[in-house]
Amino acid sequence: MRRIEEFHDMTPERFALEIQPRAEPALLRGVVSHWPAVAAGRAGRASATAYLAGMANDEVVTAIVGQPAIEGRLHHAEDLREPNFERRRTTLTELLRWLEAEVEVTPPRVLAVQGLPVSQYLPRFSTDNPMALLPEAAGRAWIGNAAKVATHNDPTENIACCVVGRRRFTVFPPEQIGNLYLGPFHLTPAGTQVSMVHVTRPDLARYPRFELALQAAQYADLEPGDGVYLPYQWFHHVEALDSFNVLVNYWWNRAPTGVVGTPWDVLMHGLMSLRGLPPAQRRAWRAVFDHYVFLLNGDPGAHLPAYARGILGAGSPQDLEEMRRQILKVLSDSGPKQ
Repeated sequence: MRRIEEFHDMTPERFALEIQPRAEPALLRGVVSHWPAVAAGRAGRASATAYLAGMANDEVVTAIVGQPAIEGRLHHAEDLREPNFERRRTTLTELLRWLEAEVEVTPPRVLAVQGLPVSQYLPRFSTDNPMALLPEAAGRAWIGNAAKVATHNDPTENIACCVVGRRRFTVFPPEQIGNLYLGPFHLTPAGTQVSMVHVTRPDLARYPRFELALQAAQYADLEPGDGVYLPYQWFHHVEALDSFNVLVNYWWNRAPTGVVGTPWDVLMHGLMSLRGLPPAQRRAWRAVFDHYVFLLNGDPGAHLPAYARGILGAGSPQDLEEMRRQILKVLSDSGPKQ
């Protein structure tokens, strides 16, 4: 593995012009080091806990509770029928008390809340700790002890900011999907597929291609105040390294929004209509998708006059709505008949 490239003194302008166009992970040293929340953490665990408790409300959160035997690895149970942890309803203030008590326990349970919208549960946080690089993006909080989040990806871009404690990010490019041994779609620990291989203890005899993924991996160790930029759909494993950790991340998607659905919808339809074809037919359709969808040969309608391009030139809301209507009609007509 190699280290994620490091950048200092990041500004919104540099991020937009220098970081995002690279489509590569970037370690943003000190990007939120000025936050009061980071200062509270640097003053000690009690200070960080008091800072969060002082702005937390009494809304109910869903906390993750894992037994010491899982060694912090939030994952599937051995039989793949359920997660290897349980979920409990509590409040953020109560969770902070649980975390404080767990410090005295050896070995500790895994305790965490994941992806909490800070505007909902910590209403003053974003005002007091603004994210200058992404003023329009909403922050989400990840609070807990030494948990290990299994390798997964998100259909967004992401900046994850270390507030309290240290974290290690291990990231894999999207092309490594075949070497990550992803788990099932329908049953996931937290809503998205995860790798069946534990980064901190990989079983290469059982999952030999994971060694190739590790060769392509990058990693970064984040200190409080640091952030890491994860491009769209890059896989990442996140390991909290201390007994109390707070991270705030920001997801956003620059893809145009409209009426045509999502790439996920296309994948699901492809699993139904393409995966079962004979190999020669799958080969033919791969070439079609490469040409018309992924534009490997450039604009597939460039050789046609504009008036003759039809759906190859479709782009207006009216065009997209008509395409959507036709797709829905085909799906409806091909559905099960009574």
